[in-house]
Amino acid sequence: MDLIASMKVAASGLRAQSGRMRVIAENLANASSTAKTPDGDPYQRRVSTFKQEFDRELGANIVKSGRIKLDRSDFGRRFEPGHPAADKDGYVKLPNVNTLVESMDMREAQRSYEANLNVIGATRRMLSRTLDILRA
Repeated sequence: MDLIASMKVAASGLRAQSGRMRVIAENLANASSTAKTPDGDPYQRRVSTFKQEFDRELGANIVKSGRIKLDRSDFGRRFEPGHPAADKDGYVKLPNVNTLVESMDMREAQRSYEANLNVIGATRRMLSRTLDILRA
């Protein structure tokens, strides 16, 4: 694989991780939201997926963002009888978002993003050095 192709592969990783971070940020922003009515459901956690795709032009596999799926885990419950979304027993449904899990996912996505960024930077330096050598 040539250097330009490696940059394009790393760029596909940047795009995928950027999309993942957007989904995680949405989850964190809605971690404490509740339903508007007692029979409604609160925000449901979303999970980004990835898929591998062969790029014929590059002759290499690249990563793409897949579908965003809903997390099917159970909603939390909190006893709060005065809340407008409380059921007849006084419980309010809470989103199935765990802020600790989301924070760790965000950290992992950031590190993957940085790794792809470092690949692009190293490739640019190699291309620049190659041009310097050819000019000499």
